[in-house]
Amino acid sequence: MLNALSIRDIVLIEKLDLSLENGLTILTGETGAGKSILLDSLGLALGARGDSSLVRAGQAKGSVTASFSLPKSHKAWALLAAQEIDAEGEIIIRRIQNADGPSRATINDQPVSLNLLRQVASTLVELHGQHADRALVDVAEHRRLLDAFGGLDPQVEKLTTHWATMSAARKALDEHKDLLARAEAEREYLEHAAEELGALSPEPNEELQLAEKRQMMMQAEQYASALDEAETALHGEMNAEAKLNAALRKLERRKESAGGRLDQVCAALERVLVEQNEAGRAISDARRLFDFDPKDLEKSEERLFALRAAARKHKCTVDQLADKRTQFETELQAISDGGAKLKVLEQAHAEAKAVYERAADALSAARRQVAKALDKAVLAEMPALKLDKARFETDVQTDAAKPGSDGIDRVEFVVAANPGTPLQPLMKVASGGELARFMLALKVILAAKGSAPVLIFDEIDTGVGGAVADAIGARLGRLAKGLQVLAVTHSPQVAANAAQHLLISKMEDVGGKRMVTRVTPLSSQSRREELARMLSGAKVTDSARAQAEELLAGRG
Repeated sequence: MLNALSIRDIVLIEKLDLSLENGLTILTGETGAGKSILLDSLGLALGARGDSSLVRAGQAKGSVTASFSLPKSHKAWALLAAQEIDAEGEIIIRRIQNADGPSRATINDQPVSLNLLRQVASTLVELHGQHADRALVDVAEHRRLLDAFGGLDPQVEKLTTHWATMSAARKALDEHKDLLARAEAEREYLEHAAEELGALSPEPNEELQLAEKRQMMMQAEQYASALDEAETALHGEMNAEAKLNAALRKLERRKESAGGRLDQVCAALERVLVEQNEAGRAISDARRLFDFDPKDLEKSEERLFALRAAARKHKCTVDQLADKRTQFETELQAISDGGAKLKVLEQAHAEAKAVYERAADALSAARRQVAKALDKAVLAEMPALKLDKARFETDVQTDAAKPGSDGIDRVEFVVAANPGTPLQPLMKVASGGELARFMLALKVILAAKGSAPVLIFDEIDTGVGGAVADAIGARLGRLAKGLQVLAVTHSPQVAANAAQHLLISKMEDVGGKRMVTRVTPLSSQSRREELARMLSGAKVTDSARAQAEELLAGRG
């Protein structure tokens, strides 16, 4: 639900902090008091187009903050998590509009794009009113709403899976056909290229290995020379090893009589001799590693040059030559297997297509049945809303030539407000009041099936009498049992259904220099006075108070 709304310096609102309750919240006030400003402010927070004229005169910026609490299963959390935005506790949306033009938005204090803001907001709030740009008139949503009403979502999910399978099979078939066409046209080249690379037989990482080996062989003489120097330094011209051995033998003969004073010297000399021998063997082993036949160098260079020439010819790297060879051989195999793989792919696509088409036909038939039930339910709401002569129909147009992931149907809600007039799309209904009541009837039926948790109705009772207003109020009350509903109204019959009643008024600020909009939560007594004002006009009479009391008692 929408927990709180905070507005700063927007048009006539200097500072406003509203705590909102669940159920039905009614907003009333005289014409021009600022009800539209309140809705425009909320609209700004939900992603409406920014406008510098919304900033209160004399201020550098204005802001609107809306706080929502939602169950963890709500899809808004997934949208935020996908963007790595903190998804714990409340969702707090803030929109800041600068007086010099640009605006910026944050969700949970993290900057977001206007597109993401609108995506998230669309899952939180639906705004219904007398304008064709509001919710429920988007034809793209009608099929989803019909499926939700009829509990067809599991069928749609299965169909989406069948569509993905069929699409993958179609793609594989098309790619194989393209490969066949290309391979047939280039058969001679493919045969030559495959034979050439087969003879060359390139290996992964071969270029690097050959280059390192070639470099090693080219520098072998330098390495050998360095090893010779090391060997000369180790053994020397005077045969240091023999002298050390002789010295060690003399010391060892005298070690026992020296009382342990020669033990460390003898041990150290033994270690030197051992290490000297080890070093000598290591030098010998290393020299053998650098002992290359000049023919090996020549062969490595020829191999490396051949690989690089082939890579240039086939416009790839040396490491990609093995893959190129596989590609050429695969393409040759494709045109020499007698069409066996083509037949397999054609069969797979045909089977996937048949499964999809059966599921799409079944879903289409189910949608037509559900459409009848929806039409009946909506038409049952119409008489009380002074639309008893109106017609409503869920138009399901099936076109198997235009399949998609959600089926082969185009669904649109069409209406005719008066007898003898043709059925038309909702957005073409002439009267704004009629459009609003059509949408209310639809929403009452569809609300429990995938609605946003917050519904806002903007003056949907315009131009209707007491009985119809009473019916509208009753339906808003029904909606508010499962959702949070906010409604702007001029009708006391509608307002009497409120769980929370907010009065919007316009007055001079403290200094008397400008007009400001105020929003006041009404107590039980204040509600009676406001309803009486709505019933009688500027002068509140005792009769109006009595009527207001009666209205409130009837909703108790």
